[in-house]
Amino acid sequence: MSMLPGRQDWEPVVIRKKAPSGSSQKDASAVNAARRAGMAVDTTKKYGAGTNKGGGAAGAKAAKLEAETEDFKHEKVSSNLKTQIVQARTAKKMTQAQLAQQINEKPQVIQEYEQGKAIPNPQILSKMSRVLGVHLKK
Repeated sequence: MSMLPGRQDWEPVVIRKKAPSGSSQKDASAVNAARRAGMAVDTTKKYGAGTNKGGGAAGAKAAKLEAETEDFKHEKVSSNLKTQIVQARTAKKMTQAQLAQQINEKPQVIQEYEQGKAIPNPQILSKMSRVLGVHLKK
């Protein structure tokens, strides 16, 4: 029957399911069905597959990492540098906020440097040195 414009096609459409592939072929029911049908079935067990065993080297590395005692910390501003910044700023009669505005940083940055909580940044130290007129040493 040919398709004419304005007419409906009444031919049946058959949709088939794809043949199983991958892991669905390997499950126990598929293997048993193949055996019943008389097909040749080859099964092999992979060594250590699907288990959380093996990998003795990984366990040794983890134990070595656990035993590590070295303490890693960032370098903080030294007490000498803190006092240099405070003395130079007060000599110029500037507040922390004014100094921060001069070097285009937040006042919180100056506060952290003066409290010794900041990680020294050479760019910020050079800006402070320029504005305060003092050579700041790490």
